[in-house]
Amino acid sequence: MLAATMMAATMPTPAFAHHGWSWADGAQMTLTGTIKTISMAPPHPTLHVTAADGTVWQVDLGNPRQTEASGFTGTTAKVGDAITVLGNRNQDHAKAHMKAVRITIAGKNYDLYPERIGTN
Repeated sequence: MLAATMMAATMPTPAFAHHGWSWADGAQMTLTGTIKTISMAPPHPTLHVTAADGTVWQVDLGNPRQTEASGFTGTTAKVGDAITVLGNRNQDHAKAHMKAVRITIAGKNYDLYPERIGTN
């Protein structure tokens, strides 16, 4: 028990801070662009989206089961597709990184966190 506690105490904190919403701004933003990459790998699927200004954003989706429940799967979209992402960006605005609550592709909404849509 003591060894497990010691190991947990020495783990880097960014790994803990990344999950959840504590790292994200409370205000939501909208990102439009094209999909550069799609990864459906755990712990959460991730998209890289190229915005109109050329900035490549990392967009974290829900966990794999939650993302699939929204209707978004690895075959829903492809690289090059236009996308609109509603979500919360990283509190460190120097990072092009956000957590999506809704993604829209070809006019279809995929609500990853429906309870958070439109809330700040």
